[in-house]
Amino acid sequence: MIDPERIPVIVGVGQINDRPADPGDGLDPLGLMAAALRLADADAGGGWLADLDSLAIVDQISFRDLGDLSAPLADSLGARPRICEKTRIASGDSPILLLNEAANRIGAGEIRIAAIAGGEALRTAAQRAAAARGTDVSAQNASRAASTRRTPSYRQRYGLTAPVDVYPLYENAGRAAYGQSLDEAQAESAEIWSRFSEVAAANPGAWLRKPVSPETVRTPTAENRPIAHPYTKLMVANSSVNQGAGFLVTSLGEARRRGVPEEKLVYVGQGAAAHEADDPLGRDRYDRSPGMIVSLQRALAVNRLTSADLDFVELYSCFPCVPKMARRVIDWPVDRPATVFGGLTFGGGPIGNYMSHAVVGMVEALRAEGRFGLLFANGGFATHNHSIILGREPVPGAVHPGEFAFQDEADAMRGAVPRTVEDYEGPATIETYTVLYERDGAPKQGVIVARTPNGDRTLAMISGKDAAAMAFLTDGIAEPVGSAGDITIDSDGWQVWQTSPA
Repeated sequence: MIDPERIPVIVGVGQINDRPADPGDGLDPLGLMAAALRLADADAGGGWLADLDSLAIVDQISFRDLGDLSAPLADSLGARPRICEKTRIASGDSPILLLNEAANRIGAGEIRIAAIAGGEALRTAAQRAAAARGTDVSAQNASRAASTRRTPSYRQRYGLTAPVDVYPLYENAGRAAYGQSLDEAQAESAEIWSRFSEVAAANPGAWLRKPVSPETVRTPTAENRPIAHPYTKLMVANSSVNQGAGFLVTSLGEARRRGVPEEKLVYVGQGAAAHEADDPLGRDRYDRSPGMIVSLQRALAVNRLTSADLDFVELYSCFPCVPKMARRVIDWPVDRPATVFGGLTFGGGPIGNYMSHAVVGMVEALRAEGRFGLLFANGGFATHNHSIILGREPVPGAVHPGEFAFQDEADAMRGAVPRTVEDYEGPATIETYTVLYERDGAPKQGVIVARTPNGDRTLAMISGKDAAAMAFLTDGIAEPVGSAGDITIDSDGWQVWQTSPA
């Protein structure tokens, strides 16, 4: 029999949406995290924060000048934890990584009580920056700015700068690999996102609480402008939010001693993580992710569960390609919601902390009904993958501490990574692509990821003013992936794509 002192459970969850009329009245990330953890403490019956052994937070980007907020957060809560830390970066997998580490420390007897939290106030930060500069709020883009602080790399020079530029490479390659037409692929994305909106509409913690139809999701309009082909605004993460979330993890023994009702306990299973190369051009392919596959499959296997055992899932949803790839790994039907919180468009996309809100949503869902739920997190440029199981009852195969790094398996699954060649001229085929758009909906440029005859990878651009080329890439009449063309270098040194005549 497993010692109750070594069984990790979640006992309290809390989250906050901050919508001040005056940006000056808005909470910063420290205030959001503190408010969320006080709500989690109350949810767990109170009296937990002063006894924290561990406090771990997700890095934030909205108020960078505040630095590491873990110690100030501890002070604001009246806590003196032995472990006080933040994640290295603001990555979408961060909350699940921190949950996994806390569960392992409890299982090893190293700590009794852990708090995990995160918060982003990008809406307030953008409003304040716009007021200070006398510009429009829409001109503030923290995620893109964070991606271009260094000298632009080869891919960045061609427009593959922020996540919204890179994830469409997976979307378009995946569509071709699945044998879907553009219309079929967009219909799948729109159905998944419409169901996200329905979940968000019923969730008091979500940022946008209005259900939208699949047709509304997929149809470009002035309010739903195209962002990067084939994504519209309603298909991408909504980072313009002020949100905080946190949760408390302890041992089953400690929870019982403090009188937490059994019906409020949610058991933490084992997790599984695997990653892709940091450079998106250093991937073996774009129609699947070995790191994602291993993370999801291993999370089920180590906990001795199958997808049929899952009552709920949260499949990370910064962009449609992620839950579309993930649902195929676990065979999750398109007509079942792939979220318990509402997704990053409607629930809210607070950069690295979305999955803390998903933990809150999963705990609340399992308290109400069901037995097991899967949380799948993704971060970076489809880079970081971390999955974990939560259960209304003890998770069958869970062992704590347990190994969660399965990188060797992902690496073994990965094919050869093609060499990236700059300044290439000659024949090539389209491996994947996207079209980037201006704010008024006009195409800015096409970006081609191409393969040369000897298998090397290279990039090329197409002017947004080339109407025929833009139509070829976006109208869905023919499949661009796999089509042939030529790359030339223009007088300014840019590699330019020209499609071969049919």
